[in-house]
Amino acid sequence: VGGVVLLFLVGFVGALVVGWWVFPQLLFSQKTQPIRFSHKVHAEQGLDCESCHTYSKTGQFIGLPSTASCAECHPDETGGTTDNDKEIDKFVKEYAKPGVQVPWLVYQYQPDNVFFSHAAHKGFECATCHPDVANMDAPPPYHENRLSGYSKQTMKMWECERCHAQMGASNACYVCHK
Repeated sequence: VGGVVLLFLVGFVGALVVGWWVFPQLLFSQKTQPIRFSHKVHAEQGLDCESCHTYSKTGQFIGLPSTASCAECHPDETGGTTDNDKEIDKFVKEYAKPGVQVPWLVYQYQPDNVFFSHAAHKGFECATCHPDVANMDAPPPYHENRLSGYSKQTMKMWECERCHAQMGASNACYVCHK
């Protein structure tokens, strides 16, 4: 009987290790952004989120800043020696001068059947739903689900539902799913 209990405990602990550590390691691949972009440097210069991240009149996210919009402030290489200068030089050489869009990895990309209106959430700080990148000197690691292709950081439906419930907003399907 003691051997059976021991065997059960070893199997149970093994299943926990596989389920909580091994499987998630296999499910997600870690990637880094093509440019080590410092939101902190830009925030310290007085830029807010809407300076670079734009929305349509309906509040739908239009997209990340274009290479051209970044090149308005960073048209030339700096020749500097700081990490930030090196990243600006990389941006100018690899993306701005050849006119190539930076292939940013989008942490919060939502499925096509989800409609999220930023206009409806205008009173909230961006960091309510997004990582507080304004205080980050480098982007956080990007964890991509190997099966779905979505980021591990993508907002989950339960997070939206919890906030809607706390704020007294409707949780009806049609509010977010079109």
